[in-house]
Amino acid sequence: MASTSVDVELGVTPETTYSIAGKQIKFNAESDIEKYVKELIAQKNVAKIDFSGNTIGIEASKALSEALLAHKDTIVEVNFSDLYTGRLNTEIPQSLEYLLPALLKLPNLKLINLSDNAFGLQTIDPIEDYLAKAISIEHLILSNNGMGPFAGARIGGSLFKLAQAKKLAGKPSLKTFICGRNRLENGSINYLAVGLRNHQDLEVVRLYQNGIRPAGISKLIEKGLSNNKKLKVLDLQDNTITTNGAIKLAETLSSWNDLVELNLNDSLLKNKGSLKLVEALHTGDAKKNLLTLKLQYNELEVDSLRILADAIASKLPNLKFLELNGNRFEEDSEHIEAINEIFEERGFGELDELDELEELDSDEEEEDEDEEEDTLEEDLDLDALEQELAGVSLEEKDSSVDLIADELSKAHIK
Repeated sequence: MASTSVDVELGVTPETTYSIAGKQIKFNAESDIEKYVKELIAQKNVAKIDFSGNTIGIEASKALSEALLAHKDTIVEVNFSDLYTGRLNTEIPQSLEYLLPALLKLPNLKLINLSDNAFGLQTIDPIEDYLAKAISIEHLILSNNGMGPFAGARIGGSLFKLAQAKKLAGKPSLKTFICGRNRLENGSINYLAVGLRNHQDLEVVRLYQNGIRPAGISKLIEKGLSNNKKLKVLDLQDNTITTNGAIKLAETLSSWNDLVELNLNDSLLKNKGSLKLVEALHTGDAKKNLLTLKLQYNELEVDSLRILADAIASKLPNLKFLELNGNRFEEDSEHIEAINEIFEERGFGELDELDELEELDSDEEEEDEDEEEDTLEEDLDLDALEQELAGVSLEEKDSSVDLIADELSKAHIK
């Protein structure tokens, strides 16, 4: 399973961390959490709070939300992942109605991890409301929450509103958006593309294992992520890209000059798509920053492998990690030998062992037919959608910085 962690420098040290991660404590009543709340309040200069791997109820959430404010000016990171195991879907929204408004009162909070919680569509209201107002957040981790396409679309809409609120308040855009294993599918793509493209400083996007199909991938890249010029990490592992999506990806590679990692494992690029991708790596500007390229299980064949080997030699001078298992070429291919020689010359060692290569047995007609059947149910004009979202936010609230600040100040603890 892909990681839901994010490696950023936030000035957090063990001395400034309060953590009871992974203790599997069941916090129901206020008395259950009282000991830990007192410890938290007593600790000095807390920068990170980690309650992950426990389970919290409504009364305990109220007590914790009040304790957070003891460190409101120093907290920069909160980990509330895996916090609701065994909780009813009626409990989770009520808990969030205490915790999320408290988070809005932390002016220096930069990273929030809400992964591995069964939010789903029934809990989207407080999440959506929070995200639209969380102007200090720069790193958002929201994976394995059972969102589905409808909740995913609402997340995308809230990201757009967040981008507008950040601009009005003079705050930096999101830098990290991790939203894997959420069944986002094609139904979320219109709103997600609009939401992400408005965060101009976005550097990390991980959307692994979401069931997004080629038409969705194509639109997400062409109408969304192509605008994120500072992108460093793109992880689309275990979606279905095929040739059509790979073409859009290849066409967009030149937009991401700072790209460090590209993860397309288990994405069924097909050989045609793989070929387009490696040709873009070979013919475009040198990707001097690219360290990691993951292309496992994509039906990549020897013609693509040959061009990839040439690209590594001439265009990818710092490539250090390459994954190619599960593709369609011989393990002792001369091009694998060439890649290994390049890696050894650069002091990176050899490729991992290739032990799951496939037999050649492709059916191009079947591939083309499959791609023709893939369309977006609602292929919206994203510029019009963006204007509609902006119009809704203008109707609901005045767009002045003062009013946004006033609204945030009213976020209350019940």
